[in-house]
Amino acid sequence: MAEPVPHPREALFEPGEPAALPLPVCDHYAGVEPRMRKALALQAELGPIFDVTLDAEDGAPVGGETEHAHLIAELVASADNRHGRVGARVHPVGHPAFAAEIDLLVRRCGHRLAYLMVPKPEGLADVQRAVDEIDHAARVHGIGRDIPVHVLVETHGALREVEAIAAQPRVESLSFGLMDFVSAHRGAIPQSAMGVEGQFEHPLVRRAKLAIAAAAHGFGKTPSHCVVTEFRNTRALAEAVARAAGEFGYTRMWSIHPAQVPVIVEGFAPSAREVDLASEVLLDAWAARWAPISHRDTLHDRASYRYFWHVLDKAHRTGQPLSDAVRDAFFSPAASRPASP
Repeated sequence: MAEPVPHPREALFEPGEPAALPLPVCDHYAGVEPRMRKALALQAELGPIFDVTLDAEDGAPVGGETEHAHLIAELVASADNRHGRVGARVHPVGHPAFAAEIDLLVRRCGHRLAYLMVPKPEGLADVQRAVDEIDHAARVHGIGRDIPVHVLVETHGALREVEAIAAQPRVESLSFGLMDFVSAHRGAIPQSAMGVEGQFEHPLVRRAKLAIAAAAHGFGKTPSHCVVTEFRNTRALAEAVARAAGEFGYTRMWSIHPAQVPVIVEGFAPSAREVDLASEVLLDAWAARWAPISHRDTLHDRASYRYFWHVLDKAHRTGQPLSDAVRDAFFSPAASRPASP
């Protein structure tokens, strides 16, 4: 019997080479109880094609941080969290509620938290402090896993140290915080730079977006694009998604309204034509045990195989139709097959 053909993740990437983790392309934020429950119901209906982040930072009333954290823990641990893709945004490390909030969330639902989002770090030291606090709570409460850490880059200090933050091993994703970043410039960046068009045109905002995306990709982390507040204008949102993905290299984006979720998921999904081509090339390459092939009079080798693998992987994560042959070869529980499919 022929040896099993290695999976693309094993065959196409060198040991230790950064490879972005397959996070859902949409991160939906909700902080008020009715909206949090509605977000979980939508995720249960559509499947894990988007994450839900329950917001302790902006969702909690002043003085009610502990009660709100208990509500978040209850929802994360509940049966309403059908797919295990629910995380939480905590308060900044300098906030009085930070340590207690981390301890509460890790103790009550650390076994089910998809990630914890850390906002407003001033640099790597704040990120490291957050990681240490999370890991300490996990040890104390017997959580036998590393809870992924996401970081919201929205300060001058975090942007200066974005490469070091991306290199931190416990960090899984970097997000761009547009509103606070613009506000941190004390009026030097106009309000228009927070809008759906201006945020892609102002040089300082463009520079920040590109730096975050480049740092994330350089260390195999997922860059997550900021919100678009004009949630009723789906055409403008779709154009923003296309620019975030096509021009700035983001592979994930925030949503703040349920109507934004399908637009973002569709916008990050590869086209049917791209999926068909990737399927044909990779199935031929798989049959050739990842040796070079000729497909439609074009030569392909591992460099192009890696590109097409990312196309198929994204198609799978966004719920796009895939052929039975592709699913059997690459996405079934037993994904390796003999040389002759």
